[in-house]
Amino acid sequence: MSYTVNASILLTDLPVNERPAAAKAAGFDAVEFWWPFSSAVPEQQEVDAFVAAIDDAGVRLTGLNFFAGDMPAGDRGLVSWVGREGEFRANVDVVVGIGERTGTTAFNALYGLRQDGVDEKTQDDLAVENLAIAGKAVSRIGGIVLLEPVSGADAYPLKTAADALAIIARVKDEHGVDNIRLLADFYHLAVNGDDVAAVIAEHAGEFGHIQIADAPGRGEPGTGELPLTEWIEAARAGGYDGVIGLEYKATQDDPFAWTRN
Repeated sequence: MSYTVNASILLTDLPVNERPAAAKAAGFDAVEFWWPFSSAVPEQQEVDAFVAAIDDAGVRLTGLNFFAGDMPAGDRGLVSWVGREGEFRANVDVVVGIGERTGTTAFNALYGLRQDGVDEKTQDDLAVENLAIAGKAVSRIGGIVLLEPVSGADAYPLKTAADALAIIARVKDEHGVDNIRLLADFYHLAVNGDDVAAVIAEHAGEFGHIQIADAPGRGEPGTGELPLTEWIEAARAGGYDGVIGLEYKATQDDPFAWTRN
C-alpha cells in the first residue's frame, strides 16, 4: 500500500520543517500538508525553508492545502468567503510556485463556512469562480484541485460526496474547468452519515485523493469501527490508483504500528 503522511495532523510534537524527516525515519517516502504557514502569502524565506525541508528529507510532497484561514480558531477555507477573494487568489500563486518546485500536483481547497448575513447563492457563485481560477492556475503544472466534504463544522456546507460533486459539476459547466476532483476522506464522509461504500462504487475512478482515519475518535485505523481496508480495496478495484493519505490523530505511542501488521 502506498501511504502519504499528513504531517499537519501527525508528528505535531515537532516543528513543521522537521516533520518530513521524521516521516522518512518512520519508513514513509511521502508527506502531505495543510497550509504550513500562518498567512496566505508568507515571506519567501519561509517558503524556501519548507521546500528545503522536503528536499533534504528525501520525501515527495504529494499534497498541499490552499490557505484556509485561521484553522485553530475554526476557519475552514476561503473559497466561498465573500470579502477575502484577493487573499485566496494571491495564495493561488504561492501554491503554484511551491508545486513547481516540489513536483506536487494535488491541492486541496477547503470550501469555507457559511457567513452570517451573506446569501448562500452569493457564496456558492464565488466558490465556483474561485475554484475555476485555482483549477486553471494549477493546470499549468499538471495539477488538480481537490474539493472535500468535512465534518465537525456545522456551517461547512459540503458534508457529503454529492454536495462536493455538485459544485465540481458547476465549475466544469460554467467555466469549462475540468481538473477539480473529489477528495474522498472516508472519516469525514462516514461521520457525516454518507454511504461511503456507495460513493466508492459510483465514483472511485473519479477520486482525486483518499484520506483515512477511523471513527469514532479520528484515530489510527483499527481504533474504531470503520471498514477502512475494505473501502480502500474497493476504491482500488474501482479505478483509484493514487496514494492513501494518513490524516488521523495519534492515539498510540507509535501511530504507524498498524501499517506493519
